[in-house]
Amino acid sequence: MKQLENKRKCAKRYLPKRIMSIAISTIGAARQGDGVYINDRLIGEVRSGSMVSYWKFDKEGVTSHITEEKGKRSICLAYIDSETEENQEVQIHAKGRILEGIIVERHLSSEAPPYSRTILVKKREKHVEEDKGLPLLMENLVKETVENHVWRQKKTINLIPSEQTPSKLVRFLTLMDPSGRYAEHKIIEALGESEIPFYQGTEFIIRKEGLLIKEMAKFLGCSQVEPRVISGQQANKTVFSALVDYKNRLDKKTELQRLRKVMNHHLGKGGHLSAQPLGALRHYVMRDPVTEKPAVINFPIQKDNPYKIDLEETAQLIDDHKPELIILGKSMVLHPEPVAEIRKIVDTMEDKPILMYDMAHVLGLVGPYFQEPFKEGADIVTGSTHKTFFGPQRGIVAGNMEEGTKEYEVWEAIQREAFPGSTSNHHLGTLLGLLMATYEMNLYGRAYQKQVISNAKAFAKALRDSGFTVEGDPDVSYTETHQVILNVGYAKGADVAERLERNNIVVNYQATPYDEGFSSSSGLRTGVQEMTRFGMKEKDFEKLAGYMKEIIQDNKHISKQISRFRGNFTEMAYCLPEEKSEPLIKKLLRDTL
Repeated sequence: MKQLENKRKCAKRYLPKRIMSIAISTIGAARQGDGVYINDRLIGEVRSGSMVSYWKFDKEGVTSHITEEKGKRSICLAYIDSETEENQEVQIHAKGRILEGIIVERHLSSEAPPYSRTILVKKREKHVEEDKGLPLLMENLVKETVENHVWRQKKTINLIPSEQTPSKLVRFLTLMDPSGRYAEHKIIEALGESEIPFYQGTEFIIRKEGLLIKEMAKFLGCSQVEPRVISGQQANKTVFSALVDYKNRLDKKTELQRLRKVMNHHLGKGGHLSAQPLGALRHYVMRDPVTEKPAVINFPIQKDNPYKIDLEETAQLIDDHKPELIILGKSMVLHPEPVAEIRKIVDTMEDKPILMYDMAHVLGLVGPYFQEPFKEGADIVTGSTHKTFFGPQRGIVAGNMEEGTKEYEVWEAIQREAFPGSTSNHHLGTLLGLLMATYEMNLYGRAYQKQVISNAKAFAKALRDSGFTVEGDPDVSYTETHQVILNVGYAKGADVAERLERNNIVVNYQATPYDEGFSSSSGLRTGVQEMTRFGMKEKDFEKLAGYMKEIIQDNKHISKQISRFRGNFTEMAYCLPEEKSEPLIKKLLRDTL
């Protein structure tokens, strides 16, 4: 608050007044010379005002469409006190009447293509929720939660590629006693090399955390795992912060220097939000003094396949810019990333960048059927544990650093950043669940991975045969991962996704590399991983493609038929079979509740 007050004083001193936009929320037009007030205090005057026309939309949100109907609204520009803030309510004294208005940043926005949209401001109304009594609200919460659970788990085909249903054992373990506990711990050199806990009563969970590290390292084929981060985004942020810490390790007196340059995937071409300056990278990369934008270089893409990196051009960009960090990994991913090829490029450099692979979407596919990042030369792997992996919603950071090297110092910085830098309570209930999920992956993962990729290829080919435009390379059956991407026509993605949801098929509308943004999405991003766990095979996905044709192309409503189809796939595979898991679940419930 003190900083804000100082800012206001500086603004008033050096720029007493400035031009700001006002949207008028009552009927009437403002004209030049009309006074602008906050309550009874004059803060300036209108310099220009007008009543303007605008096109109306049929509803709000990404599925809204422009109509033939026009509306009118009153806007103005006013020369007012510079410390006046956006969203401030003001009054305009206009020819004997008072108009209500609000200071706004802008009157029109182009951030949701394919249209520029009018930003309409209404006078704020106080909303008082009807008091139904807390007991009834509690009852309704349980009732609606059960309804939603049954719909998603028993009546709906779930095809969102970033989601996964954990097994019953994993879910029940997350509810156990550790879910309400703390277990902060840290290596303190003066006390030896072991982890020192800061709480009593933690021997059990710290031991299980150690087992999780061991099992996850076995799965990934690496030396180090940091399991305390609680999401993929936090995993990335932990790495970025650790790299800045490492970069400034020799200079403790001056302000921290950010990463000079970073290479990553463009957000509009399938890149992860968490690896962008808009996301977790925001505070860790310098600004380019020439462009005045974050110093990020994007991977160039192949002309004939925008879902693959152009390696020749990438090599040139790496040589020109010499980034300190290279981030592979995408949220719209159809192919393995060229880890080995980029490793060869950076190994020729004197100052080698850190090669990081954000595997959030494909963590559960690590292995011989997809790719093995550490064998191919990745320094760091991050990811979330709930997309293709079997776990609850958490994150991990993994490394393959050799002690005594520069890279190992980076790993030590990552551990410091995980705790105390990024977490205090690292959600011990889901940590326990993740250990069970990792056991499942190490026991059943290979069969699951093979089936996922086979299902995705069969689904893609069946969709193509049904008349859909399927993105990707037809020579590999359009995909080498769990994802299948459809192009349903410019700016039609959200509409089609909504129609599918009304028919109990849940997908993710997605901008393709050819679209301006999410609101003009042409794509549907689908993933087969969750329904593969529920037992669907190639022929089942072929049948599903036919249902999608009926809904999208033939405009049929078949929600009941889809629910009956889903009824064939409610028992989970690639985990302990029911005859073995049910006694364990009963024991958990009997002995703990």
